[in-house]
Amino acid sequence: MTDSPNPWRNAAIDWRLVLMSLVLAVLALAFGLMSDGLFFSPENLYNIAQQTAVVGIVSTVMVLVIVARHIDLSVGSVMGFVGVLIAYLQYSANWSWPAACLAGLAVAMAVSIYQGWLTAVLGVPSFVVTLGGLMSFRGAAFLVADGKTQPVTNDFFLRLGGGYDGGIGTTASWVVVGLVSLGLLLRAVQKRRTRQHHGVATDPLWMEALLVGVPIALLLAFASAMNHYQISSKTEPQGIPVPVLIWAVVAGGLSFLVHRTRFGRYVYAMGGNPDAAALVGIPVKRVTLQLFALLGVLITIAAIVSIARLNAGTNSLGSGMELYVIAAAVIGGTALAGGSGSIFGSVLGALIMQSLDSGMLLLDVSIGKRMVIIGQVLIVAVVFDVLYRKFTGDR
Repeated sequence: MTDSPNPWRNAAIDWRLVLMSLVLAVLALAFGLMSDGLFFSPENLYNIAQQTAVVGIVSTVMVLVIVARHIDLSVGSVMGFVGVLIAYLQYSANWSWPAACLAGLAVAMAVSIYQGWLTAVLGVPSFVVTLGGLMSFRGAAFLVADGKTQPVTNDFFLRLGGGYDGGIGTTASWVVVGLVSLGLLLRAVQKRRTRQHHGVATDPLWMEALLVGVPIALLLAFASAMNHYQISSKTEPQGIPVPVLIWAVVAGGLSFLVHRTRFGRYVYAMGGNPDAAALVGIPVKRVTLQLFALLGVLITIAAIVSIARLNAGTNSLGSGMELYVIAAAVIGGTALAGGSGSIFGSVLGALIMQSLDSGMLLLDVSIGKRMVIIGQVLIVAVVFDVLYRKFTGDR
């Protein structure tokens, strides 16, 4: 089969994600110029990477929740509740950190399954259920430790949050990026061979090289920036932060669930048409409960990373995070009406949100103005999504 005569039209490219990538690049260049290059300093890039990880971890699963035509407004409060509980068990109850984390996981899954049961079985709108959860579990976070901050001190646990000596080092960073780059290359080669074997038109080699080469180049640039960051002249370069690796594993795992498992296909089918999904035999209630249980797992992971980064569990942990998580999903192209969205889009959305906030902070923009701008950016993203779907006919 000969190469496609119109490669750009027929290539498997999500142009909305390409546009979001360009927006992120333009945003970074603008802040780089306005901050005299400070935005691109290794220290700032390191901070952006590890600060985005917590929102990024939860936004990956929030994509699936929204795709299935649900919402969870309580993720920030539940994360605060679980985080304070894990810290309390370590500091006040003298539990080991693995036991405390398992207890936190059990509580998070119980909370999420409870809210999912009210939605899936009783039919209570998830907006109402989780709105109540937003208030209730913020109060529960206060009750766990009577409003007192719970410090954590285990050295290994603290590394999970990045911060001081929270990177994997230069050698390990190059090894990780090298393995991921090799995986991307082998996947592209295998995909091309499979298409040729089945007589399906393939893209020109130069286009496939571009589609693989750009991500690999970005990975190498990222590793180089992380490997140039040193906390002081007496310390070794940090390398890729541990929270970023956790985020990458989570995003990769959920991407596998979406594209390679029955569960992922069911979630998108439910979002496209819930009634039709039920009629063809998809167990809508069970899948919804599984989806909320998965949300509980990732909330626990985010809580662990967050308290490890802060060195403590506080009552304010996760305050307002639900807004950033939903915004990251929406900016990344997830339709609020359900049925469409991507894990990689949530990664881009989280990076755009954090880069915007970090850039304005470098420019000494006041907190009030930052909130106004970020809120309007979310509105612009939704407007763009509506116009894009009308223009392309994508429903």
